[in-house]
Amino acid sequence: MQVLKHSPTLNTVLMVENVLENMNESVITIAELKRKLPKQVNHNTLMIILYYLEKSNKILVSLKGISWIHNTNTNMEKAITRGLEL
Repeated sequence: MQVLKHSPTLNTVLMVENVLENMNESVITIAELKRKLPKQVNHNTLMIILYYLEKSNKILVSLKGISWIHNTNTNMEKAITRGLEL
């Protein structure tokens, strides 16, 4: 496990998560995300947050950018669990 010199605060993680969850676009670049954040976030700190959000299956990072994929719909969760084909 890598030891971090500086970890993001919970407030910063929640701020980034909120912007991504509520964005109008389906895909956003890192540069666009930085512009939409209410406060400036260090690049390395932002990368740590994005890594965490991707590992927790809340975002998908691709060549085109970042997409919010977290879905709290219980019907969708049941369909996935049961293996229903949509």
